[in-house]
Amino acid sequence: MKKFKVGLVRVVTLSDQDLLNLHGRIIEDKFPQLEVTSKCIPNQPYGIHDDETELMAVPKILNLAKEWDDIDALIISCAGDPALKELKEVLSIPVIGAGESTAMLAMRYGKPYGVLGITEEAPVAYKNMFGENIVGTCKIDGITSTLDLMTDEGKEKVIRKAVELKEVGAEVIALACTGLATIGIARELERITGIPIIDPVLSEGAVTLFECIRKP
Repeated sequence: MKKFKVGLVRVVTLSDQDLLNLHGRIIEDKFPQLEVTSKCIPNQPYGIHDDETELMAVPKILNLAKEWDDIDALIISCAGDPALKELKEVLSIPVIGAGESTAMLAMRYGKPYGVLGITEEAPVAYKNMFGENIVGTCKIDGITSTLDLMTDEGKEKVIRKAVELKEVGAEVIALACTGLATIGIARELERITGIPIIDPVLSEGAVTLFECIRKP
């Protein structure tokens, strides 16, 4: 079985190597043809959670991408897809964003869509792909950064938000923060709501494998 080397950018600054490599391990477990090396941007311990922090992160992501060589694809493991457009224009390898991957796969499962994340508005890829078919709001009440998700209280708030989106008519929920994959909550949300929940890290992994396989 051919293996593909993949770089993965985490948009939160992490000193814990287990946390840093978690998204890569999830991808390698589900898609064993991919070998993932993860790096994180500096000086953003709370990650990306609004326009200001995204603007701060973009040049850091661009610089980080230059540090890789000999990889078959690059993943931006963030639902906002920061620097994705810029990197697609300058790199000769596939560049995959969590947001565009999640939105694309969610469209297989019906509409309207619930978008569940930590930003006030749905990320750009979700709005572009889902259009007027988004119900409810995106932001989880009381959650201001990805770190807030890693608590029992944060998990309860995520569950309440998913139930709320189901109640207002969502037939599928697209998770709009890769931190939700970090806490591994998609399957539990699916059990509770009874509707498909699309995990961003699994989505980016699936699209990355496809892009690697289709390359000449």
